[in-house]
Amino acid sequence: MNPVQLSIFANRLAGICDEMGALLRASALSPNIKDRLDLSCALFDAAGQLCAQAAHIPVHLGSMAYAMADLVGQRDWAAGDLLVVNDPYLGGTHLPDVTVVAPVLVAGELIGFAVTRAHHANIGSHSPGSMPVSRTLEEEGLVIAPQWLKRRGEWQVPLCRRLAGLDGPGPLPVDVPRFADFAAQASSCLAGAHRLAELAGERGAEWVAAAMGALNRYGERRMRQRLAALRDGVYRFRDWMDDDGQGHRDIAIAVTLTVDGERAHLDFSDSAGQVDGNINCPLSVAAAAAYYCFRCLLPDDAPSCAGLFRPITLEAPEGSLVNARRPGAVAAGNVETSSRIVDVVLGALAQAEPEAIPAASQGTMNNLAMGEGGERPWDYYETMAGGTGGHALGPGLSAVHSHMTNTLNTPIESLEEHYPLRVWRYRLRRGSGGEGHHRGGDGIERELEFLAPARFTLLTERRHHRPWGLASGGAGAAGENRLNGELLPAKVSAHAKSGDRLLLASPGGGGYGPEKGHQGRR
Repeated sequence: MNPVQLSIFANRLAGICDEMGALLRASALSPNIKDRLDLSCALFDAAGQLCAQAAHIPVHLGSMAYAMADLVGQRDWAAGDLLVVNDPYLGGTHLPDVTVVAPVLVAGELIGFAVTRAHHANIGSHSPGSMPVSRTLEEEGLVIAPQWLKRRGEWQVPLCRRLAGLDGPGPLPVDVPRFADFAAQASSCLAGAHRLAELAGERGAEWVAAAMGALNRYGERRMRQRLAALRDGVYRFRDWMDDDGQGHRDIAIAVTLTVDGERAHLDFSDSAGQVDGNINCPLSVAAAAAYYCFRCLLPDDAPSCAGLFRPITLEAPEGSLVNARRPGAVAAGNVETSSRIVDVVLGALAQAEPEAIPAASQGTMNNLAMGEGGERPWDYYETMAGGTGGHALGPGLSAVHSHMTNTLNTPIESLEEHYPLRVWRYRLRRGSGGEGHHRGGDGIERELEFLAPARFTLLTERRHHRPWGLASGGAGAAGENRLNGELLPAKVSAHAKSGDRLLLASPGGGGYGPEKGHQGRR
């Protein structure tokens, strides 16, 4: 293919992914998907190799790119099939992130897959929001091994009822709100499959398969050229998780990055072993974080495909924090440990090309889950913005989601409409960014009042170890969690009474470069 043909093809695939995301957002019911945009859409070739993705959630898409081939191989795919899975040890991330896969067949020939992954606030955990301070995977909710959600166009009703939280036999739960987001994912997948089949109908299945292969080879060439521009060498970086929620503190994540010509190797062997708490993560999540860092080295026009990652290899001992064994708990590994893996990989890359890498961003997703049972049960989950790191070209950004999360905060209007909550404070946490020639961005303060009794869970980081600065820049401020003014641990589950107020203050980003003279507050 010539460059013009390849560019047009890549953009057509990306357009399909964007359409899938728009449909999923429009048809879902939960604020997690339609307001926070905690969703991802991608296209894969017949072998399970990533070919295109929308600009959605990096931890979703990188982990799918790492594990998809095993997930779709050795299956008898038929038209109208939908596969569903959330098992973190079989290609998932954590249990609330549910993946739905649709095959794309043209004249009976498998040419690819359309895939969605979306966050479900209730996946069957006893803890509201299905993000508990857990010790085992089973405590975190319903574990869905890869199985048919639809088979040859027919809903698998017993499974659908389980996903909807219903016991026993009965009809398809079309009127159950909890099932609506699964149906939305199914619709999005089928729409993507239809669009890809249309493209194959225009140009032929063989042409599409060849174009997918050419796209991945091109992506590989782009990454090899970028790696070759880095300074060869061995670079080490270490950072720490605050705690695991089960009494263990200062848990190390360390990487040794070897850059050798057009290849890079990441060795996490010096990282801590698997812990009792839920900050463990499967290797697919660690790979997603590493892939993301290298993807950021490339310009926007580089295709987001499996070829980009072929020159990058990973090594991590089984049973370690970043390559956990079943039944290790992983709810926070996907959100918090992945964020710290980004920090250590960027810290190592900063030694290979200092001016290309920013200081540490907030390094946490500030996870808040809450809800209550009873006659009117509700579940709510969100992540919260913070500051990004300053860099060689300017200051960090304030009040944004960064790195492994690409979601939004739930709008105040939506939050107060759907849940017994009132927002009392939502503002910049001024001065929380690290000092430096280019300051780190500021975090936020978000205070919620409970209008009814509820249980809540916090899974947060950077409450002890602050986001580091670069090139003599200062560290960003650590985050804080408070209930009625009293300081809370980084990871905690507790009950709140009507009238209680919960405040989350997110970390600022690290500063870049030594401060020169008086730097005014932004």
